[in-house]
Amino acid sequence: MAQSYNSKSEELIAKEKEHTSPNYTPIPAVLSKAEGVYVTDVDGKTYIDCLSAYSAVNQGHLHPKIIAAAKDQMSRITLTSRAFFNDQLGSFMKKLCDYSGMEMACPMNTGAEAVETGIKTARRWGYWKKKVEQDKAEIIVCEDNFHGRTTTIVGFSSDPDTFGDFGPYPDGFKKIPFGDLDALEKAITPNTVAFLVEPIQGEAGVIVPPEGYLRGAYDICKKNNVLLIADEIQTGFARTGKNFCFEYDGIKPDILLVGKALGGGLMPISAALGSVEIMSVLTSGSHGSTFGGNPLACAIGKAAIEVLEDEKLAERSDELGKYFREELDKLPKEIIKAVRGKGLLIAIEFTEKGGKAKKYVMKMKEKGLLAKQTHDTIIRFAPPLVISKEQIDTAVKIISESINEVAATL
Repeated sequence: MAQSYNSKSEELIAKEKEHTSPNYTPIPAVLSKAEGVYVTDVDGKTYIDCLSAYSAVNQGHLHPKIIAAAKDQMSRITLTSRAFFNDQLGSFMKKLCDYSGMEMACPMNTGAEAVETGIKTARRWGYWKKKVEQDKAEIIVCEDNFHGRTTTIVGFSSDPDTFGDFGPYPDGFKKIPFGDLDALEKAITPNTVAFLVEPIQGEAGVIVPPEGYLRGAYDICKKNNVLLIADEIQTGFARTGKNFCFEYDGIKPDILLVGKALGGGLMPISAALGSVEIMSVLTSGSHGSTFGGNPLACAIGKAAIEVLEDEKLAERSDELGKYFREELDKLPKEIIKAVRGKGLLIAIEFTEKGGKAKKYVMKMKEKGLLAKQTHDTIIRFAPPLVISKEQIDTAVKIISESINEVAATL
């Protein structure tokens, strides 16, 4: 006898669970359409998207300029591999370098690939330029980091859900507390080639370091001939109110890792960027990607950056992010422990009385807003940067009502 379901959503969720590995626990909204800041499920309910696919949809869903660029490129050529040149890569790399203030880029696909590229680049730079003894290179990272899911990367995670039972892990990484400059200085040895850091720790719960932290880290790295690698895969492309979060400290990292919003919500596009001297250690045949720098990705990436520039989305993120946080600061203090963030990368953390975050997330879903909890007691809000003040007002109303209704049952 065929299984009966109360909705199309229930049927599709059941099918997904039957045939898909259980490595995610999604909020039960089965999305089928999107536009701008809105997403619609298969049962016809529309929501304000306050996650933006983990900040990968900064330009809004299905931005017409990015869609047009993709369609145009798909009618001509989509993939060449790097065995040949293509007519899109050079102009895309120039656009990306100009936007970030860097000199040279290595195009990849996923954020994790960009991080792996940064690790390989820093190690080879250490052996070739700093003259570190072969296979002794060390990279310093921060506790509670999230840089991706490869076995190398999870090997220096401090989250058991991320690294548990995936070992053995490679050596060469040293963990220090995030935001602690003294710990950074003490951790550096003659074998240290790089410090890999997120300007704001997104997956950890939008943890903002002390003011001037990145500037201090940059100065310490320069003094010790160590590369500063900024992982801006989540904080980049106008998310925090500037093109990149490192700009708040008036510095330029030695290696910049980007991804997520570079794909404009259409496909994975990432890169590692730096100076010509640093990036040139990636010699022919030493690193690569079949799909990295493909013509379709290049066309989409160029359009994605142009939207950020043309619509002044960094300025918009800065202005509306301040407004959003001010409104969230009005939430009841006995339930909300903290409101923090920069630009439109924002989190609220619940007090002990408020308890775990998921019950609030589910109430927000019921009322027409999608967000996601992280680390049990935190909800991150990261809407598309094209969101309007009026839409933020609607979002705040839903958030406030949801928190007050759930809190009343505690």
